Amino acid sequence: MAELDVWWEVLVGSFDVLLDDEHAQLDAFVEEYRSAVEVVFDGLSEEQSRRRLVLSATTLLGLVKHLTWMQRVWFEECVGGISRRELGLVQSPEESFRLAGDDTVASVMAGHRDACVRARMAVADLPLDTVVTGHRTGPRTLRWVYLQVLRELAHHCGHADILREQLLAAD
Repeated sequence: MAELDVWWEVLVGSFDVLLDDEHAQLDAFVEEYRSAVEVVFDGLSEEQSRRRLVLSATTLLGLVKHLTWMQRVWFEECVGGISRRELGLVQSPEESFRLAGDDTVASVMAGHRDACVRARMAVADLPLDTVVTGHRTGPRTLRWVYLQVLRELAHHCGHADILREQLLAAD
């Protein structure tokens, strides 16, 4: 029931921005999904967070690691103009799900929080119509980047919910 309370508070909080400008609305929706990621490991063990429950190599911990990578690609590479290599990021989305032996819930969440801080700083003073040129497939507007990140966060938060349900049901 506590999970429903968290989701309800996030949903109600979203109503505060209904009349704000578009940038504030996009920030609020992105933050809503970032908050959902924050609670995904509540009550789960390290073993559960690494457990594979689907045919792909996806794990709950790997999913959050991917979300971290994704946000760094869009905000630090695309908006900030720093290459993946310079950022120390793996090159492909598939690689971003892979866990290292020393990855823990605490370390992956710390990485995710850091990526969120960097993302906020990268876009803080930029209008949505700003054309960003750091992505290897070409320029796009900041608005497009926000929509892409929002799409990915929503998509993968749904996956995380399902994986969490499976983990809780299995134990």
